[in-house]
Amino acid sequence: MVRAFTVPGEPKGKGRPRFNPMNPAAHPRTPEATLVYENLIGWEYRRQCKGGFPEKVPVRMQIKAYYTIPASASKKRKQMMANGEERPTKKPDIDNVVKVYADALNHLAYHDDSQVVSITCEKYYSEEPRVEVILSDTEEEL
Repeated sequence: MVRAFTVPGEPKGKGRPRFNPMNPAAHPRTPEATLVYENLIGWEYRRQCKGGFPEKVPVRMQIKAYYTIPASASKKRKQMMANGEERPTKKPDIDNVVKVYADALNHLAYHDDSQVVSITCEKYYSEEPRVEVILSDTEEEL
């Protein structure tokens, strides 16, 4: 079983939890921008994919994050970026991109993100910023 979908726009990572310094017993809060992005991921998944993986089925996740080519780059660098010869080394960190997608797909694509047993995530430049996600059970070849 394979599920593939695309989230348009600049890739974002999972924000750090926030605490209320006036209340040391308070629970951590997820930043509003992260919640909005997780909702967008969930909406795109539901719009483009039908159903999810059964509980306890191991899932493989492949993520390709495409960032906007900077306008300030020279023509030569822009061409190298478009061809994949130069890759982004900017924020967000790749582990935060993985975390926001794994968390957003909980209870949608799979019962729990503990079902994800293999992850591949790569960053590229593109004229069209987006994130492409492919989920498959471990029996499928990507």
